Amino acid sequence: MVLRIGALRRRILLGAVLGPLAAPEAIRAARAQAWPARPLRLIVPFAAGGTSDLLGRLIGSALGPALGQTVVVENRPGGGSTVGAAAVAQAAPDGYTLLLGTPGVQTTNPFMMPSLPYDPDQAFTPIVNVMRTPNLLVVHPSVPAKTVAELIDLARKRPGTLFFGSSGAGSTSHLAGELLRYMAKVEVVHVPFRGTGPGVQALLSGDVQMALDGLPALLPHIREGRLRLLAVTTPRRYAGLPDTPAVAETLPGFDAAPFNYISGPANLPRPIVDRVNAAMNTILREEGFRRKFEELGFEPMGGTPEELAGVIRGEAARWKSVIQAAGIRIE
Repeated sequence: MVLRIGALRRRILLGAVLGPLAAPEAIRAARAQAWPARPLRLIVPFAAGGTSDLLGRLIGSALGPALGQTVVVENRPGGGSTVGAAAVAQAAPDGYTLLLGTPGVQTTNPFMMPSLPYDPDQAFTPIVNVMRTPNLLVVHPSVPAKTVAELIDLARKRPGTLFFGSSGAGSTSHLAGELLRYMAKVEVVHVPFRGTGPGVQALLSGDVQMALDGLPALLPHIREGRLRLLAVTTPRRYAGLPDTPAVAETLPGFDAAPFNYISGPANLPRPIVDRVNAAMNTILREEGFRRKFEELGFEPMGGTPEELAGVIRGEAARWKSVIQAAGIRIE
């Protein structure tokens, strides 16, 4: 009996010593098991009405029922996605604040901006890759080139005379143009505009001769014959435009297809990560959801958190070279 009491006392003393250390982990595990107990926020780091906002609302409308809670889309524009990203980086890692990640957050802004309000390598927990969308390489009908090879040849013969428009300095359309210039070794002149709309209007009027911008904004004008489509910027041909070649068929390795993903704050419990990942992978396989994506020019992705982390690392390394070669800086 004495020995049993002694052993009990030792366990009580040991628990008293370890309790404060073990409690936080135990609390996190318990919370993860009960999650979600209230609505979630999905932070979209751009203003309402754009492609990212549309994508966020599509995701929220499907992810909420899958998790049994409402997913509220919250627009936090500013700083080329840094304002919204910082809000998620600073949030509690409890699964109630998620980020709709865009290329700027971790793969391009770190190399264009002198300082960020978060650590792009450590501030987030990758959850799932959601989609990518092809940019389209288009030219004004006055440009004689009908293929990528002919456009490159024209640019080499007339250096500095072809202008490409973008939705702004550091945007995916700007970086796609810089990648073309970098890989093809041509001199084309960048003209930034305040958004996709003004850039497309300048292209339609012939103020700029070419662009590499998003499919949803350009495809209607291509169908009307007001722009000529040369190629898609995905590594392979896009299923929605099977007769259109990829730029990579002329410039092997060319890939300028923006991707979007879901992440959370650093140290997000793995059970929460796995639940969101599983829910999104199921959603992305549903025929009705895939049809909506394809109508908008989105290519569903999915996969594991580890695969997403690899995509982010690879994209960051690739765009770092392009950004540094182009000398792009955003103050």
